[in-house]
Amino acid sequence: MKKNMKATAIVNETLSREPNHVLIKVIVVSILVALSYWSISSITDVNFNENGVRVARNVIRYFFWPDGTTDQGEPIVLFFFLTLESHGVPYLMYETIMIAFLGTLFGAVLAVPIAFLASKNITGTYVSGFGITLITLIRTMPVFVWAMFFLTIASGAFAGVLAISVTSIGMISKLFIEAIEDIDKGILEALDSTGATTLQKIRYGIIPQLTANFLSTIIYRFEINVKNATILGLVGAGGIGTTMMGAIGSFNFSLVAVCLWGIIPVVFVIEFFSTKIRTKITTGE
Repeated sequence: MKKNMKATAIVNETLSREPNHVLIKVIVVSILVALSYWSISSITDVNFNENGVRVARNVIRYFFWPDGTTDQGEPIVLFFFLTLESHGVPYLMYETIMIAFLGTLFGAVLAVPIAFLASKNITGTYVSGFGITLITLIRTMPVFVWAMFFLTIASGAFAGVLAISVTSIGMISKLFIEAIEDIDKGILEALDSTGATTLQKIRYGIIPQLTANFLSTIIYRFEINVKNATILGLVGAGGIGTTMMGAIGSFNFSLVAVCLWGIIPVVFVIEFFSTKIRTKITTGE
């Protein structure tokens, strides 16, 4: 009992010493309320599209029982889901994952030199400014814009790979920079005192400190890219998104539902294993 009373007294004493920033809190809340009111006031025309509501309702209904048929009278589930042909959902999801994988891989490889270039503790303030500017320019354009740009160069899945590669550079480089700038300089100084060469310092001083963070970042970006790859079909950049958007446009709700059958479990599985792997890499548990 005495220990509990003593602990309570310590907590109360600590709380009593906490600065009371009532005025600052009131100002912050007031600003947030004002910004929220200003933002809501800009939404002046809210009209629900009856056709859109009907589409959403049908997608949900057919998701649980996609009883549609193809033009040849074959059940959609059998023709699109229970097949390994190139038109089937399993193959399209495989293509989607490969688009995300290659895009992440190429983006990560390109992000490494850019991240080192943009790290102040490696290249200095002036040179790093060029790298940061480059990363900022890449990050300003969403994946759809990059996909539309690359579709003028190549069609289909290759354009999707290029779009995901470039957009991955922005995020991966930014997180790589944080890891590089948090390097323990004491290790490098210790290696320097032993007469280690530059390559040896990179091999034994820098790489071991960065490997875990780099791998964790790449895996996390792959998880995001799988989701991006599923919707690049909006602009015709390959993957299952192309088939799903065509089905929505033709009101083929059974096919939309079957595409979702492929997308949802794959995304869940990738997120699950991505989290497990990243936790293992960063904490060893």
